[in-house]
Amino acid sequence: MTDELHALSATAALAAFRARRLSPVELLEALIARADETEPVVGALCHRSFEAALDQARAAERRYAGRGEPPRPLEGIPLAIKDDEPVAGQPWSQGSLVYRDVVADVTSAFAQRAIDAGAIVHARTATPEFAAAMFTHSRLHGVTRNPWNPDVSPGGSSGGAGAALASGVTVLASGSDVLGSIRVPAAANGVVGFKPPHGRVPVLAPWGLDSFAHCGPMARTVADCVLYQNVVAGPDPSDHASLRPKVTLPATPAPVRGLRVALSADLGDWPLDPDVRRNTLAVADVLREQGATVDEVDVRLSRAAVFRAVAIHLRDGFGAAVEAEVRAHPDDVTPYARDFVRWVRETAGTATSLDGLELQAAIHAALAGVLERYDALLCPTLATRGLAAGEDYVGRGIEVDGTTLGSHLEAALTPVFNVLSRCPVLAVPSGIADNGVPTGVQVVGRTFDDETVFRVGAALERPWRAPNFGSRHKCDAAAPHRDSDRPHGSASPRKETSNQ
Repeated sequence: MTDELHALSATAALAAFRARRLSPVELLEALIARADETEPVVGALCHRSFEAALDQARAAERRYAGRGEPPRPLEGIPLAIKDDEPVAGQPWSQGSLVYRDVVADVTSAFAQRAIDAGAIVHARTATPEFAAAMFTHSRLHGVTRNPWNPDVSPGGSSGGAGAALASGVTVLASGSDVLGSIRVPAAANGVVGFKPPHGRVPVLAPWGLDSFAHCGPMARTVADCVLYQNVVAGPDPSDHASLRPKVTLPATPAPVRGLRVALSADLGDWPLDPDVRRNTLAVADVLREQGATVDEVDVRLSRAAVFRAVAIHLRDGFGAAVEAEVRAHPDDVTPYARDFVRWVRETAGTATSLDGLELQAAIHAALAGVLERYDALLCPTLATRGLAAGEDYVGRGIEVDGTTLGSHLEAALTPVFNVLSRCPVLAVPSGIADNGVPTGVQVVGRTFDDETVFRVGAALERPWRAPNFGSRHKCDAAAPHRDSDRPHGSASPRKETSNQ
């Protein structure tokens, strides 16, 4: 058994538990020791329940020893749940001083399914206040940092989840995604995240009725993401939008040979850091080497139109919820929560809901032909090499490759696929930028075709390793993959055109 238990995958841990080569107690103790080492820098965990978790690990150990009920699908696997997901009896602070003393009295179906499958919730992960940013820090829990480079944010809003996986203090982590909050942290931390098609995984009311809202798994490997997704997927009476029947993914995805994959490096209107562009194009060559056809397509989306559509949609839902908190607790909320409300209002302007639907329909039209001709679409997750840790980005935009964006939110290419919410999207690593921070790509499937995105994601996977920490708890900004492991290729893609 490896000396680096904190880097062990869920599938490997389960195999070791069943073979009696590893105890769930030993694994959890290794993660606790790792947290003592990394958390003073990273700050991914906002609440801990280690002692109760150790009791559960001992119970799991007995199951594997044949004493009591047989082991369940996630028996003994440590799971960190995001601070915005309720688990009865645990803190539910949502990254806000407003809710600093709240203890949940209900458990969401998403969380309950993992718990019922034997996962051990040993910690909660940090989120920006009300999950209203693509970085992670708050007045309540402080700054969460990227394990690969502590000067950089781990992304948001599931930034604590991504950082916890990358630093090796959990095996699985839950995420939620309204604008990219699973996929952005997956990219920034070099891990895997899945935004299921809307309805595939139940979402706590009333947000299950919001087509932009998704809950989904985060992990370090594609196989672990499949394992977790198969536990949490399926209809539930708590969510009217949840889909029947349950879809179960194959544990081993089929090869990509014969698949047709479209490639758009910028979706037509996003400036990209050169490292992001290079790594995205290199990923396409990996698929070609495995027998997939990859063609560059000319997707003509308007970034301004996408974010106007997003703002109109948010204005009367998620944005309204944040605005209500800002109005009720003006002295307790963060500047960025107030700025999020301002951005939503100003970007939406006087547009009606019908205007928003027409914009969403135009976004769909720009991509419908591509997803009809191709099995999947490949594009970057985040345009930049990362946001600065602890920076609010209030009153200033962000510069990407010489272009100044009006909001840090515009650095993400993810909201397009909250608009196209029925498309499954798997976020996987694409390489490393010159600041030591991972970059990532989105694998976008046709509506409700979950299996294909996992086929593509598995083909892109490379061996994963955790950051090293020195004696003074400083992060090693080494790449998650050696330069020699980076995908390379020189094939010239063909180009097709898709008009909005």
